[in-house]
Amino acid sequence: MDNRFDVIVVGAGNAGLVAAATAAKNGLNTLLLEKHNLPGGCATSFCRGRFEFEPSLHELASVGTKEHPDSVYKIFDGLGAKVDWRYEHNMFRAIVKGKDGYDVTLKSGVETFCDSMEQAVPGCRASVRALFDLVQKCNEALAYITKMKGKPNGLTMMLKHGDFMRTASHSAEDVMNALGMPEKARDIICTYWGYLGVPTDELNALHFLNMLNCYVVDGAAMPYKRSHELSLSLADVILGSGGQIWYNSEVTKFLYDAQGAVCGVVANGRELYAKEVISNVIPHNVFNMSDADKIPQTDLKLANAREFGISVATVYLGMDCTMEELGIDDYTVFVMSDANPRRQYENRDKDGIYIVNCLNKVIPDSSPKGTCTLFFTIPIFGSDLPDDLTPEGYKKYKNEIARKYIADYEKLMGLSILPHIEEISVATPVTFARYLGTPEGTIYGYKLSGWDNLLARISCEKDEYTIPGLSFCGGHATRGDGYSSAYVTGDAVAKRVVKRMKEAN
Repeated sequence: MDNRFDVIVVGAGNAGLVAAATAAKNGLNTLLLEKHNLPGGCATSFCRGRFEFEPSLHELASVGTKEHPDSVYKIFDGLGAKVDWRYEHNMFRAIVKGKDGYDVTLKSGVETFCDSMEQAVPGCRASVRALFDLVQKCNEALAYITKMKGKPNGLTMMLKHGDFMRTASHSAEDVMNALGMPEKARDIICTYWGYLGVPTDELNALHFLNMLNCYVVDGAAMPYKRSHELSLSLADVILGSGGQIWYNSEVTKFLYDAQGAVCGVVANGRELYAKEVISNVIPHNVFNMSDADKIPQTDLKLANAREFGISVATVYLGMDCTMEELGIDDYTVFVMSDANPRRQYENRDKDGIYIVNCLNKVIPDSSPKGTCTLFFTIPIFGSDLPDDLTPEGYKKYKNEIARKYIADYEKLMGLSILPHIEEISVATPVTFARYLGTPEGTIYGYKLSGWDNLLARISCEKDEYTIPGLSFCGGHATRGDGYSSAYVTGDAVAKRVVKRMKEAN
């Protein structure tokens, strides 16, 4: 069996799959290594009894349709990866409990979204519509910067793209305040902060507005056969293009040559060599699998300066009745005790925000006939777990999470959930740390905030990590996590590797 390749990709998560598919599709001798027996990382599925659960995907942004494709659709279509997309045109229902709370449902489509917001907060439509005009202006500025290969004329930027300059340096809250948006309208729009794991008073405006725009313009998409369908479609491209995937093959060491370049890895005790290595594994773990004297101090300091991103606790429920019998009519419901995103963030592990999804609303036959599934998600950090949590107390801790949020949702919605639970599974950051191997169980790589925001990462990408022969893709990379971001980084990184290798030949 050969041990030399053009490209080795470490980790078959979303970005790693796209990177390997892109490299193999472009004729490179590609090997994808995955420690589990299935591809996908979080993009997979698992079974309990007669139910198949979606572990992590709530909905995908930036997909679009065949007629109006967005970045994710273009990536999959360009690779020839076949996915049966289903769509949801209600963006979300947001419920804030208490006497000053609200219960609103927002719809996709720019004008429809603005109408939904106006109905919820009379007088806000103009300021909400201005957000989308601002996104268009920012996109025009980014197109100019790209055209100038990252070296735009300063005077042109000030005179023609001043709105971009102002937006790019401020938080989402700052920008909405500047547009004169009422507080309630800001709070409703900022409901999506949980999808990025950073509250909107420190989240870069371009980052948040880009995500919001993608959901509003395209609506949300889901693969018919859960995210495992996405992973398998990409795996098929890799194998169909002559690439190889080795499952049950955990990488334990990164190899370096005499000049300090990464030249391969060790998997299952075997040395494997490549001209380029692409890591879907977080830099912290890569450096721990490298000889210390091979890691540039600047790279090490950068990794250590970053904060680990958010994780989640999740409760998966297989119900013995249909969603109609339960009295559920929503796909995505955000539940909050306080409307303010900062307070939601600070109270996240007690009474901040949680999300409830019912996949049957989008895919009616996603569970056996006469049943449905519910999926509770609570954004928390791995560091939020009790300091005195013991292995013996872990089961009790998980059960308490399930009881708390099920009871809260029953009371809030007037539902009877507990008597109808046929199957239940609870995951915490401990689960994700064990499965993904990420520090503190982070599902979002490094936190995108402050000096480490999206724009800063993009601007400094060439100086991020400097080890020759090694590239990073995935949630810890330039764009942060989220399925669509992972696909985009996997695609971009692999295309750069393909270009380098072709130029070298």
